[in-house]
Formats: sequence, structure tokens, C-alpha cells
Amino acid sequence: MTLPYLPRLVCLCLAAFFLVHLALGAIVSLIARPAVRMAASLRPRVAARCLLVLRLLPAAGAAFTVIAVCLPSYLWLEPDAPNERVAIGSLAVALLGIAAWGVSLFRGLRAAAGSRRFLRHCQQTGRLARLPQGHADAWIVDGAEPLLMLAGIVRPCLVISRGVLVALSAGQLSAALRHERAHWTSRDNLKRLCILLTPGILPFAGASRSLERGWREFTEWAADDRAVAGSVRRSPALATALVRVARMTAGPPPVPLAIPLLGDADQLAARVDRLLKPPRTQTSVPRPLLALVAALLMAGLLALPILQPAALHSVHQALERFTG
Repeated sequence: MTLPYLPRLVCLCLAAFFLVHLALGAIVSLIARPAVRMAASLRPRVAARCLLVLRLLPAAGAAFTVIAVCLPSYLWLEPDAPNERVAIGSLAVALLGIAAWGVSLFRGLRAAAGSRRFLRHCQQTGRLARLPQGHADAWIVDGAEPLLMLAGIVRPCLVISRGVLVALSAGQLSAALRHERAHWTSRDNLKRLCILLTPGILPFAGASRSLERGWREFTEWAADDRAVAGSVRRSPALATALVRVARMTAGPPPVPLAIPLLGDADQLAARVDRLLKPPRTQTSVPRPLLALVAALLMAGLLALPILQPAALHSVHQALERFTG
């Protein structure tokens, strides 16, 4: 099959992205579960960041390879021929790249649209009120479903059902609002959208789910720690708020881009235990974090020689053999 210059470039970039993403995804899949276990020795905030980096690393590395290596070698060394042959295998791999991006973009855009519809519904049916406990504005909605969550991406909003307002005391509501405020400060909804928009690490593999579940867990722990800030009064207040909202039969969030107070319900016992028995604070940078930073720096240094002209010639020859 023959293609013009620019369509051939697009086909090459998609195929290169898929292959590099597949290779990096295989590596991340091998270390995903050990990484989640090692992250437990880190502070929750640092652990969440490390797992987020691992989750996004295959897509980021593949995109860097395409932009910094494939595009320059093709545009610099490929002659502007009217039409040139492209192998069927290259087209097949490019289609896999399109499928990977298509699924992730559809998932992310659908979640963003659902979040927008949910906020519009809350604004139409609820009322905006100033909550003295958290010094923040929130949309108060009616309904049997207990809601206390942060929804939205660019300008996140607090959404609280009237039943939760009645069930929680002033101290408990204040601690819960501080928890949601911590998610707001960390831009956790935006990070969730980035995860949804990014292709999975490997098709039909559990590495993405393992890293995402670990990230959500440590994100909740980090928000809990930031909400209580070491206070002996806020810790039991937040723990009690979690239990009371859980007893109101709270289900999963109505939209993916919303962070409810409970988070993953199966982590409730662990969160309450942490709040009532705070872990010891680490004072030194743990070895897993140092190893991760060193690996990323090493990968960046190893990638620099690829950008040299001689290396681009070699890359171009390899691409020619692949597409031909």
C-alpha cells in the first residue's frame, strides 16, 4: 500500500508510539505490584506522586520518543516523495495506536462531560451556601443519596446533600470539608482526568488497575493527613464523619471525576485506623523514592545521545526498514 508524505508520517508516529508504549508498559507492569507495596513505606503524598508517575510513564515516554526522535528524523531525512510504499504490518500497528488513543480519549471526554452534566444538575436543583465550618461555598442538594464530594475539573465545587449536613456535627463537618479542600489544593480531579485520558499500560493486564487503585488509596490518606494536620481533635472527628456517612449507605460517586468523602468504601477500615492511630512520621527520604528518581534521571541521560544527528540517521534507517 502506498501513502503520501504526511499520511505516512502520521502512520509512522502512531506505530512508533504503540511499540514504545508497549515496551515501557511491559516494564511498568512487572514492577507495578512491588511498587505499590514499597509505596506503603513512603508518606502518602509522596507515594501518590510516585504511583501517578509510574501510571503515566509509558504514555509520556512514548510521546517523548515520537516528538523528539521519530518526527525530527523523518522531517529531516525523509525525501518529500509523492507516494511511498507502507507495509501492512506498519499499518496494523498504527491502527492499534489509534485504538489505544481512541479508547482513552473517549473514556476521558465522557467522564468530563458527565461531570459537567452533574454539576449543572446540582446548580439547577440546589442552592449555593456559605459553610462557616470550612469557610467555603458549597452546593446544597436535596435527595436521599448522601453526598459530600468535590466535583469538577477547572473550577471544582463542593456538593453536599442536606442529609449529610444534618447527620454531621460542626466539628465533623469541618474536618470533612478540610479533607475535600485538600483534594482541591492537590488538583486530584485533574489528575484523575489525566489518568482517564492516558492509554492503559498494557491491554488486558491489571497493572493499570493496580497503580490506579494504589494512587487513589494514598491520595485519600494524604488528604486525611492534610485535613487533620496532626490535631488530636480533628482526627477522631474525621474518622467519625467517615463512619457516619458510610452508615448512610453511600454508594460510588455519580460521576468519575468526583472525589467523595469515603473514596473507595473498602478502604474505610484502614482510613479510620490510620486516623485513630496515626503512623510515625518519616524524617528521611526512603530508598524506593531515591531509586525511582535515579531511574528517571538515568533514562533522561540515556535519551540525550539519541537526539544527535548520527543517531537520527540510525533511527531513520530503522524506521525505513520497519515501514518498508
